[in-house]
Amino acid sequence: MIEVKNLSKKFGQVPVLQDINAVFAKGRVNQVIGKSGSGKSVLCKCIVGLHVPEEGVVLYDGRSFHTLEKEEKREVRQEIGMLFQSSALFDSLSVLENVLFPLRMFATMAESEMLDRAQLCLKRVNIEGKDKLFPSEISGGMQKRVGIARAIAMNPQYLFVDEPNSGLDPQTSIVIDNLINEITVEYGMTTIMITHDMNSVMEAGDNILFIHEGKAWWQGTRQELLVSDNPELNAFIFASGLMRKVREAMGKG
Repeated sequence: MIEVKNLSKKFGQVPVLQDINAVFAKGRVNQVIGKSGSGKSVLCKCIVGLHVPEEGVVLYDGRSFHTLEKEEKREVRQEIGMLFQSSALFDSLSVLENVLFPLRMFATMAESEMLDRAQLCLKRVNIEGKDKLFPSEISGGMQKRVGIARAIAMNPQYLFVDEPNSGLDPQTSIVIDNLINEITVEYGMTTIMITHDMNSVMEAGDNILFIHEGKAWWQGTRQELLVSDNPELNAFIFASGLMRKVREAMGKG
């Protein structure tokens, strides 16, 4: 579990986040949604330690991250997996070498064990027989799956996912959403996903935090989202034709 308490962040004199309180549950896909510029990416960067907040704390299963000693922070970071918007695979490395990369950087196991672990992760995301191919030789959806395999290579306790469906067709997006959901439950991870995709919210969102103008404006389940009377939240989700159709079908439109 990750807890954020009274977190505020400024850039210069400009407040970007104001008194954020949120709980991200273990074994669930926790989604952060909001308009561009609302502060959701800054919030996630504060959580992983890329930004230092002016006020507030971030607790990783009770550990106050920003007050930890350097070596303790390193230990927490080794428990974090990350899937970037562009997959961020190394073009010069093969599929297998990309998944091996964090293991060779941080793991203390033998090379044969690293190979077994990397191949197990690739098998888990349904990629086999592609070990020697390079990122440019596989599809965008396959690149996302390799990115997921790399993110779970170190068996993380926490997974951060940034716009996993960016650039993917709807069918492939559903496959990626389902895979992230399955792995979150299987590994018992605390997953935090930034997304604009309302299809993804309805497919994978167990716990949703809506950020509006730097504030935690609403938090709840996808079922609660469908019947919310929060005007700012409704204005955001109604921008999606899908959400309007779902609510009309439920008789809530």
